[in-house]
Amino acid sequence: MASKYRTRRAFGGVRRLPSGRYQATYWHNGKQFKGESTFGAKADAHKWLTIVEADLHRGQWMEASKTQDTTFSEYAQAWIARRSGTKLRATTEAKYRGLLDRHILPTFGDCNLSEIDPDRVEAWYYPLKRQHPPTAAGAYRLMATICNTAVRMDVIAKSPCRVEGGATEASTERPVITRDELQWAVDSVPDRYRAALLLAAWCQLRRSEVLGLQRGDIDLDAGSIHVRRAWVVAPDGKRCQQGPKTEAGDRTLYMTEDVRTALRAHLATYVGPQASAWLFPNKDGTAPVIHRTFSRVWERARRVSGREDLRFHDLRHSGLTWFAQAGATQADLMHQAGHASPAAASRYQHAEAERAKMLVAKMAAP
Repeated sequence: MASKYRTRRAFGGVRRLPSGRYQATYWHNGKQFKGESTFGAKADAHKWLTIVEADLHRGQWMEASKTQDTTFSEYAQAWIARRSGTKLRATTEAKYRGLLDRHILPTFGDCNLSEIDPDRVEAWYYPLKRQHPPTAAGAYRLMATICNTAVRMDVIAKSPCRVEGGATEASTERPVITRDELQWAVDSVPDRYRAALLLAAWCQLRRSEVLGLQRGDIDLDAGSIHVRRAWVVAPDGKRCQQGPKTEAGDRTLYMTEDVRTALRAHLATYVGPQASAWLFPNKDGTAPVIHRTFSRVWERARRVSGREDLRFHDLRHSGLTWFAQAGATQADLMHQAGHASPAAASRYQHAEAERAKMLVAKMAAP
């Protein structure tokens, strides 16, 4: 029989404290738990126990002590620290810290993990999306990834990041250079940089991959290029080499005959004899040419070609579009581009589909 201070029930119990407030307690896995706070009314304490019992049955129960003293800032910083130097490259870590510091922590940094709910996430996301759509998508992806980790680690029961399409970045279709425009651009730059433009377009390399190439990566007899490193600017401004972004980025590609001819001449004129000699070296040959110099070369090339709307990365985009138009499958595109997932490769198949529709329309025209 329950005393006048304690009410017994099938799950948990409620007792009245000397202060007049009510405390709810329950047992789980041989351990007694108390409510995070006391209640002014006995009915509120019973209601709380009913919710806890339901969470236990649904498998959504979480130990309150794991979240009540952990802020989002503390958890996010620990999340990055655990992955620093292993799962995260230096440039990716810098990007994540920038998104946290500028866009996520000002809103959620001081919130306990358990306090963040879907409404608060939506109230933060949509104003940011109206101002900066790409930034909003990137910040949302990062926050959702951190919260999903917290769910897997039994720190929170559910992720509050439930914005439909929040992680999707609606990007505009990038322009494609023509073969003639590419040749005008190549002809306009100093001879020592012409092969770089050809590699970006015809072998679909990123700028960092072009700069990361060494003599030992080129096999003229086989007509192949082994992409195994990238030359990047680190967060502290220093230049350094890194491995590919994903395992798929370490790949062997094949050249057209024009690229092979250009590389043969380039290797003989500008590249040292060692296998580790950089393909596009600086003056003393100790490192690749600096990014700023490379950017100036490209600025001149796009002016001469009449395509000032193009970024250097659009050479890679153009090459992948040509590759798709030549009949490449999704698997072919993923390998050529070094993509780890089909999503990025699908945009080039879309370009091929649009071209196919255009050709069919022309074929049927009178």
